[in-house]
Amino acid sequence: MRAFAALPPHAPGLKIGLFGGSFNPVHEGHRAASLLALRRLGLDRVWWLVSPGNPLKDTRDLPALDLRMAAAETFAHDARIVVTGFEAVIGARYTYQTILYLKTRCRGVHFVWIMGADNLMSFERWKHWRTIAANVPIAIIDRPGSTLSATHTSAALALGRHRYDESDGLIFPLVRPPALIFLHGPRSELSSTALRGEAR
Repeated sequence: MRAFAALPPHAPGLKIGLFGGSFNPVHEGHRAASLLALRRLGLDRVWWLVSPGNPLKDTRDLPALDLRMAAAETFAHDARIVVTGFEAVIGARYTYQTILYLKTRCRGVHFVWIMGADNLMSFERWKHWRTIAANVPIAIIDRPGSTLSATHTSAALALGRHRYDESDGLIFPLVRPPALIFLHGPRSELSSTALRGEAR
């Protein structure tokens, strides 16, 4: 498997955003969300966690992990965005497994989970989502047509009292979870699902 299937370099004190997904296909929206998080949260890196497959989606037509990682690596265009497929190496099928692994292996690193507002809408369906929220601060990237609806989901309401103002972005990676922040910036209409539909 390619070199970027390994756990990327890290060190205590670094602030690292974790942006997971199938990246099928990778698109400008992924990069825009990552650059927004890097800037607003003062992150040192964003790791693109290219997953073996989303347990909530049909993965029968999912391209090989190596192909998706190679495409993501080509698309990133920023040394601070690091592509990795280590979840496949450690056998992590669910995000909570990835988070617990990183918390154990990367002591002193300040991780932030990054996801679009569209994913927050289904967050309560993620296996052990409360474990995720209890172990890493969560940054939500504004998405067209999703942000208002996402704030009314069970997960968002449960985390509402732990919400930080967007002006607190630079301290957010250092706060104790559970913690939630919404980040607003240039919004991308692109989605991997829509792009796959156009390609058919």
